[in-house]
Amino acid sequence: MTSIKHVGVVGAGQMGRGIAEICTRAGLHVTLCDVTEDRARAGLAGVADSLLKAEKRGTVTPDERARALAGISVTGDLSRLSGADLVIEAAVEDEQAKTDLFRQLDQMVTDPAAVLASNTSSIPIARLAAATGRPEAVVGLHFFNPVPVMPLVEVIPSLQTSKATEERVRSFASRTLGKDTIVTQDRAGFVVNSLLVPYLLAAVRMVASGTATAKDIDTGMTAGCAHPMGPLRLADLIGLDTVAAIGEALYEEYREPLYSPPPLLRRMVESGLLGRKSGRGFFDYRAA
Repeated sequence: MTSIKHVGVVGAGQMGRGIAEICTRAGLHVTLCDVTEDRARAGLAGVADSLLKAEKRGTVTPDERARALAGISVTGDLSRLSGADLVIEAAVEDEQAKTDLFRQLDQMVTDPAAVLASNTSSIPIARLAAATGRPEAVVGLHFFNPVPVMPLVEVIPSLQTSKATEERVRSFASRTLGKDTIVTQDRAGFVVNSLLVPYLLAAVRMVASGTATAKDIDTGMTAGCAHPMGPLRLADLIGLDTVAAIGEALYEEYREPLYSPPPLLRRMVESGLLGRKSGRGFFDYRAA
């Protein structure tokens, strides 16, 4: 197993830039790619802001911050990932979009030893691997938001992922990045979201039925169950569009009604009320 020194990250949104940040802080060369170079540069600006906050907290030094920023290059061209040892896809949680991307990466990433990984929250890895000619080198590598803070990574091998690929990415996540890792079967939602998302959807149904306000539901779970964050603020943090997409994937896999996104959640997504990233969801973040 060759060492991983160059990591490509596809998708410069919230998750992608978090992954890029922890990789560059680990001393790796990172190429951050999005559909345009301008969007990739916006992602880099997000990394710079996060590193500046970390410096103010005293968790990185000014020199470490400068080195981390210098370790990231940006591009809108997938061919710039050709020499990467590991490419982590962190694009929108849409199966067709991810499948198309993996088909392109299979052509663009020329190193036969390279691993193609997805940060998908719910889509079975086998479906993404089937779009490539190297399913043994495709694996799920699911980080949690915010990536620099959350310690967990789910490693998801498909039925065709080689044991060497699984061991390589698990070692990378644990030893290089310092994350806690768990391995899960290739089922929609994996471990965490299979448990978490039905809980979040139940909270949405409570709001829709008038059982209680979003604030009181969240207070019930933080003050009554010692959860660090209530389900509706957590849904806002994840992104209501992402919660809905995970629910759809779970429902498609299992056909259990508890997985189906409720109408209120669908209307909020259709209205652009996506949570923190849009400024409004179940709570209002515009003045924060």
